[in-house]
Amino acid sequence: MPGTIDDLIASIEVELEAAQKRLKKCGAEVQLILDKAQQDGRSNLTPDEDERVAELFAARDQARSDITGIENKLATTQKLKTEEMEREAKQKEVRETQTRKPAYDKVARVGQEERTYRKDQDPLGKNFLMDICRQYSYQDVEAASRLARHMQEERVERAEYLQRAVGTSAFQGLTVPQYLTDMYAPATAALRPFADACNRHPLPESGMSIEISRITTPSDAGLQASQNTSVTNQDMDDTQLSVPVKTAAGQQTVSRQAIDRGTGIEDVTMQDLFTRVATRLDATLLNEATTGLSSVAQAVAYTDATPTGAELYPKILGAAAGVEAAMLAMGAPTHAVMHSRRWYWLSSQMSNTWPMVNFTNLPVQAAAQANPDSSYASGPRGVLPCGLQVIVDNNIATNLGAGTNEDEVYVVPSSECHLWEDPNAPLFIRAEQAAAASLGVVLVAYSYFAYTFQRYANGMQKVGGTGLITPAF
Repeated sequence: MPGTIDDLIASIEVELEAAQKRLKKCGAEVQLILDKAQQDGRSNLTPDEDERVAELFAARDQARSDITGIENKLATTQKLKTEEMEREAKQKEVRETQTRKPAYDKVARVGQEERTYRKDQDPLGKNFLMDICRQYSYQDVEAASRLARHMQEERVERAEYLQRAVGTSAFQGLTVPQYLTDMYAPATAALRPFADACNRHPLPESGMSIEISRITTPSDAGLQASQNTSVTNQDMDDTQLSVPVKTAAGQQTVSRQAIDRGTGIEDVTMQDLFTRVATRLDATLLNEATTGLSSVAQAVAYTDATPTGAELYPKILGAAAGVEAAMLAMGAPTHAVMHSRRWYWLSSQMSNTWPMVNFTNLPVQAAAQANPDSSYASGPRGVLPCGLQVIVDNNIATNLGAGTNEDEVYVVPSSECHLWEDPNAPLFIRAEQAAAASLGVVLVAYSYFAYTFQRYANGMQKVGGTGLITPAF
């Protein structure tokens, strides 16, 4: 296919450059032959050299002729390009006409097409959930069409995410409309206060683990003994940290009667599933064996049969000191994560002594300051005099210790509490007919995540012991 005028000019310029190189090469080779005869002390050229010189002169003359022709062709093409540019410029000229603009209501406009499931028309998600159940129970064509249209809308708005998280099948995993996730997240449950305070990252596109390299043997430096002597040398080494991708999931069986009648189905099903998935994710971060925060954190013991807030506070500072000693410039303690019973117990404590150093703008005679605008799972509940923000999380275990009645207080640098989730952390819901014999449809909600607190040894600290038994108010 013919190219543009610019492509033609470029090819002619390449042709001209090749002819110029041939001309230069012929002259250089003739000069080389003459120089060789001079070096050998010969007054005449050999027959072969005479023949080669004659060939080179002929080639030189041909190259000169080619150059003249190519330059003429190039000039003609450039003239043609100039004429085209002038013609295009004239075509773009705009002249005022006497035609009046049509009235506002006489002009067709293209707006945004409304979503299939909308907050103003389906605020509780009843229609969405009913369509899921009816599509799987009855193969309802209209329900399937609405769900397919909803998934197409999700692909347009979040194509990259859906490609790796759901797959191409419309009913393999249905994305829950985002406004429903936002609405149901604050429902009654322990939810995910600590997870929301973590350093969150997008989950990688594929794979069931995340590989992180940790430097376990650093380089070294020392003082040189004297000039020109060897300096300190230590080879660096790393260890691979493998972080598995996990799935938080829950299921709920919806009766055929609920599907047919549709009374209360959205409250019972979606709220329960959404909150349980969020709670399970957060509880896993805190309590999972080996990798959870409780297992990873370095313990600071607080043993006392009659604990007080004035005694607990120095232990929290000791944990903060441990975090800073382990992290140095790589991170600083930022949050104290505790159960709600421990926060209210601290709030109940009375004291006539106060910290010698106050890191914040708290009143001098206050042991902490609450955030009056914060409630459970809505951000930091307050701040301690040392500057640590308090996160209240009721997924923290309260059955620890020999008496199975202790909780723990975690002191962490939020920058090193790594949590990988899918963008916007939406949930997916899938219907199955495993309970068909009992007239039920099984709905499964699930979400993928990965986490680690193990990039730096002792970078997480916790206060635990008999001083954290069930508080008495």
